[in-house]
Amino acid sequence: MRITGMNDAQTKAVRMAVIIVAIANLAYFVIEFFMAQKIGSVSLFADSADFFEDASVNFLIALALGWSARLRARIGMLLALVLLFPAAAFLWTAWSKFHTFTPPAPWLLSATGLGALAVNLGCAYLLAKFRHHKGSLTKAAFLSARNDAVANIAIMGAGAMTLVWPSAWPDLIVGFGIAWMNLDAAKEIWQAARNEHKGGAEP
Repeated sequence: MRITGMNDAQTKAVRMAVIIVAIANLAYFVIEFFMAQKIGSVSLFADSADFFEDASVNFLIALALGWSARLRARIGMLLALVLLFPAAAFLWTAWSKFHTFTPPAPWLLSATGLGALAVNLGCAYLLAKFRHHKGSLTKAAFLSARNDAVANIAIMGAGAMTLVWPSAWPDLIVGFGIAWMNLDAAKEIWQAARNEHKGGAEP
């Protein structure tokens, strides 16, 4: 089924891009989740949950591209809610962290953040040319990759700060920032999906 406003070649290109991004996010979720457990990092745990969410988002987008504008908009609303899960995961791990309050290993924190940055920059680059297509769906994918790249730079900064100031606070503060960015992205995607649903077609 050809998507309104896009030819078959464009639809195929978008679908291939989001599938590649989904696989990359799922692979790094496993790596980052393992490292978060190993060094006791709240920000890495929140970011690993975000990688899993991004993989889910992109797999859903690949499935929904052949649907009508209204159905795509409804999936966009669902994805806005999915973006809230990493924030909820962070709040739980942050609460647990306050009981121990031990800082994570700074070098491993920064190195893992650097790897995550490389993955997310690659995903954002791949999705950038599609970010204005199909309203809320590809906007969801692009915003996720963009926000994650910013979060990864902050994680690296937290690692560097922990070297100077051995405290759990840099890790926690970055975790709060990741949660806030997910809430902001969810708001943007929800609004785009609402507009798409009202119009019943691409703006």
